[in-house]
Amino acid sequence: MTRAWTLPTLLVLCGSAVAAGSFVQGRPWWAAAILLVFVLLAGVHSPLVFPRSIGAREAERRSAVDGRPVVFWRSGCTYCLRLRVRLGRDARRAHWVDIWRDPEGAAMVRAANDGNETVPTVLVAGRSRTNPDVGWVREQLPVRA
Repeated sequence: MTRAWTLPTLLVLCGSAVAAGSFVQGRPWWAAAILLVFVLLAGVHSPLVFPRSIGAREAERRSAVDGRPVVFWRSGCTYCLRLRVRLGRDARRAHWVDIWRDPEGAAMVRAANDGNETVPTVLVAGRSRTNPDVGWVREQLPVRA
């Protein structure tokens, strides 16, 4: 769990250091702006932006029942972030597995990608796609009721 928060924590710490330097130099508004940018970057790269992660085994079980795709991701991954942002509210209609929190999910991603933990990897009906087009992912989502 702490691995997922490493990048956001580093961003906040670096932003705080840069902002403190600007504040000491007599530029409090610039310091506040810098700190805000770093905090926003930390938020975007944190697990808070993504739907709640579940374990790979539970995601597969749920997917078999409801037909929703399983998206394997990790924090700090710009491709995962891009997929998440482009899906918008539709992202909630998929099952998300953070491979840094779930070793079984990481193993499934490695099995699908020749030993690499390349994300996002999307699993639909037992078949996987790595870094798929957002349009394809949307087509795999169940129709809204």
